[in-house]
Amino acid sequence: MTMMNGAEILIRCLQEEKVEYVFGYPGGAVLNIYDELFKQDKVKHILVRHEQAAVHAADGFARASGRAGVAIVTSGPGATNAVTGIATAHMDSIPLVVISGQVATSHIGQDAFQECDTVGITRHCVKHNFLIKNVRDIAITLKKAFYIARTGRPGPVVVDIPKDVTSDRYRFEYPAELQMRSYMPITKGHSGQIRKAVNLLLKAKRPVIYAGGGVVSSNASDHLVALARRLNFPVTNTLMGLGSYPGTDSLFLGMLGMHGTLQANMASQHSDVLLAIGARFDDRVIGNIENFSGMQRKIIHVDIDPSSISKRVRVDIPVVGDVADVLDAMNRLLDAEQDMPDVGEWWKMIKEWRAKQSLKYSMGKRIMPQFVIEKLWEITKGKAVIASDVGQHQMWTAQYYKFDKPRHWLSSGGLGTMGVGLPYALGATFAGLGKPVVCVTGDGSIQMCIQELATAKQYGLPIKIILLNNHFLGMVRQWQELFYEGRYSQTNMNFQPDFVRLAEAYGHVGIRVEHPKDIEPALRKAFEDHKNDLVLLDIHTCPDANVFPMVAAGKGLSELMLDKNSL
Repeated sequence: MTMMNGAEILIRCLQEEKVEYVFGYPGGAVLNIYDELFKQDKVKHILVRHEQAAVHAADGFARASGRAGVAIVTSGPGATNAVTGIATAHMDSIPLVVISGQVATSHIGQDAFQECDTVGITRHCVKHNFLIKNVRDIAITLKKAFYIARTGRPGPVVVDIPKDVTSDRYRFEYPAELQMRSYMPITKGHSGQIRKAVNLLLKAKRPVIYAGGGVVSSNASDHLVALARRLNFPVTNTLMGLGSYPGTDSLFLGMLGMHGTLQANMASQHSDVLLAIGARFDDRVIGNIENFSGMQRKIIHVDIDPSSISKRVRVDIPVVGDVADVLDAMNRLLDAEQDMPDVGEWWKMIKEWRAKQSLKYSMGKRIMPQFVIEKLWEITKGKAVIASDVGQHQMWTAQYYKFDKPRHWLSSGGLGTMGVGLPYALGATFAGLGKPVVCVTGDGSIQMCIQELATAKQYGLPIKIILLNNHFLGMVRQWQELFYEGRYSQTNMNFQPDFVRLAEAYGHVGIRVEHPKDIEPALRKAFEDHKNDLVLLDIHTCPDANVFPMVAAGKGLSELMLDKNSL
């Protein structure tokens, strides 16, 4: 067999895994790897401008494509800069392989230049991590890394490689198959538990299907749609689950939780059977846990991760398995049933909650951010891939952009990481979905990774940036208004760059919008006249706009604060 250095073996492993793109930033400890990248053309490297953005871009690629994202960073500060991206992916169960350089094995533990304990630092926020100390272990470790990242409940895996290991030589042999006795995720749900779940669903009078990001991860959207339509059951999504069920469908209640719709939250609270699919009963979803658990309902929980079952909320029928496999089994059992549950009275109740129009808002002389998102949905016909940053703009997008397909909504849910929007959009563009890619952001979030405008220019990425500029850290300001008697401590962004000129300085198109009548023309100009350009729309929105409905911290789902315009 051919002898290769460790760096070449690493690149060959990526080729064997059919990795098309890696996102990274070079440094001393990974120079051997970058030299081998230079010598081949199968694995394309995307040069970002910050290591955090490298991991976020790989994360965005994974969310949009369904394939594992790959990032490469150097040792020391390169690895520590990557930690936020790794933690973000870990909280949202996104498959990543992050390759970090390390100082030579003889220098580990000696406080060498650019040394840090990458394995120790990342241990809490990865699915698994490895430190390779011998060149002969590179191939099997990479095989394990991709297998662990993709299977079971997906997540990030860090592979830390000392520089001398990448220069040592060994024969290349990539394992065709892999078995790990210590890691054997369950994929097929227990048939008896599935039958119990179906029997309970058939007896339901006030059912709700609560679907999360696991439906997206397992590519189970079609199975979910088939189940809901067969049973005529209402469906609500978590933030991470948006798009797993069509947002324009009559059975869809909207998102539930802290900023969920009235109908979704009230239906969840008053249900007699709650079918939770690929969701983890997050605190931002269920509100006060005692209030949620105190309701008289039966809960079916389908999840591939057994540790998520009854972790926060006790469930009555647990089903551990891949969501797509379990839903397929449920649908096949329902095929044999002739009588479906009668939920007519339940839909009458839901219709009354819907009539209150909990997402209604008023238009004044200032640009309302909700209106911008509605116009964005209209002009893109709901078919764009939306990468969102974190804050008020994130919630407005989740509420007002109706996602009909999975993997069209990319947003940091669990960690709530500001700055992800533009790197997510970069990664999504390389996923090659053939759809417009839009970054919805705020004047606070965009400045956290704004340097990636250079990356977008280098690779000619026609991203459209919708900057909802309210001159505040909006979500923090909202909390200060509602719960801190309007003491806006350090949230007023009085000094702002000229975002239009800044976009132009990076070689892009900038458009400033300050009046409601100019929203639609500006959006059409961006998407039609500048279809092949990156366009940043600096949209000056009403600084006092708040996100409603809202469930305050410590309150139950039915204790919503509504906008004064709701009926």
